[in-house]
Amino acid sequence: MEAVPPRARATVACAVLGALPCLLPVLPATHAQVPHTPWATVLPLVALYAGCERLGGRRFTGTGCPVLLAAVLLLPPSAAALVALPGALLAPGERPDDVLRRAWHAAQQVLAVWTAAHVSAALGGRTVVADCRFAAALGCAAAAAVAYCLVLTALDALIRAACGPVSPIRAWRELMSRTLGPVTVHGLAGLMTAVLWRSPYGPVAALLMLLPTGASWWAWAQYDRERAAHRATIRALVQAVDLKDGYTRGHSERVGRASAMIARELGMDDERVEVLRFAGLLHDVGKLGVPTRLLRKEGPLTAEERRIIELHPEYGHEMVRGISFLDEARAAILHHHERLDGSGYPYGLSGDRIPECARVVAVADAFDAMTSTRSYRPARPVPAALRELRRCAGAQFDPRMVTALVRALARHGWHPAVTSDDDRTPRPPGTPAPAPGTDGTPERARADLRKTAGPREHTRR
Repeated sequence: MEAVPPRARATVACAVLGALPCLLPVLPATHAQVPHTPWATVLPLVALYAGCERLGGRRFTGTGCPVLLAAVLLLPPSAAALVALPGALLAPGERPDDVLRRAWHAAQQVLAVWTAAHVSAALGGRTVVADCRFAAALGCAAAAAVAYCLVLTALDALIRAACGPVSPIRAWRELMSRTLGPVTVHGLAGLMTAVLWRSPYGPVAALLMLLPTGASWWAWAQYDRERAAHRATIRALVQAVDLKDGYTRGHSERVGRASAMIARELGMDDERVEVLRFAGLLHDVGKLGVPTRLLRKEGPLTAEERRIIELHPEYGHEMVRGISFLDEARAAILHHHERLDGSGYPYGLSGDRIPECARVVAVADAFDAMTSTRSYRPARPVPAALRELRRCAGAQFDPRMVTALVRALARHGWHPAVTSDDDRTPRPPGTPAPAPGTDGTPERARADLRKTAGPREHTRR
């Protein structure tokens, strides 16, 4: 609760205040223009929606969407909005004590359902469903589903913009593209449920329409559990790398974040952004195959030792081969040390022969290496690091990726963290950093300074 920004709290308050009038007409009618609430339909739908949300589990809130869209076609707007309220308040995706988030979820659903019901009513939805005019009902259901999706994604985009530096228009576009398809399918299921509900077979037959939806929920749950297992594996691998290579502790997480920023700036979709984030997280996982004595060796490396360390991209590529959704990430792990001029490793690729994802991770990797404080030198300021990236663009780095990072940082900023335990004690003001090679720092750490020094200098990693 304390982490919720004031702007987000104000957005929630406005949504709640906007949702309350949507529910008022379900109270006893005071004049003839207000339709009476058909409680015989409302109460079963309320119970059904709440049950779907509970059965959906913590990770699958929203599984009762077909029930809501059936209510949109069967009930007046305020009664349809009431169907959403108990299930949204009791959804398992929120903590029981998190009143603010529960209030937001409930207000969001009420507003979306109320709007969709008004669209359906304007098109005569209840009449065409009652008369079993399926073609006309299909148009009503499609229009209602689109209206529901528009309101839901618009409110989601507003709350995202209120919680952080996110463009609401861009957030809405991403959400809409990802949500419209599933909601449209749910709208069809909701239409069939509504038609059967009004048919001679009654509500019991309508419940049969929810069986295919339940099967799809189950299949998605299995897929999601598999992805969760992969994410747990990724976290374990990153932690293992950080423990083995203490000089870059936290580096993987920041490279993953910077890679995702670049990917978003390039206009990649959410799924590919996630893959690029995983690629950044795992770009150095191959170090687990490099002997620790080489990573921590004092003094210069022999040519053979250097060759062994430069195998870590290939080791990493093999380590993640079995993770099915990391196809593109594997290419980034293998090629993130390639350079545009062909002087990189492991294969000396150049130009467009280097996969796009690897060019993204290479820029993110170099940027974090320069802006992170290490035991052997202080962090460079972000502007200085960006100047260095621009200087090396075209020879070492893809200029398009560098430009994307510059734009992303201008919009969101960057907050590098200390990555070495030795840096917990700050250096007294005015004390210069020890020169690399004179402070007893292992050679593998000193060589990290040369990592981003430009295409003309040798890169150890």
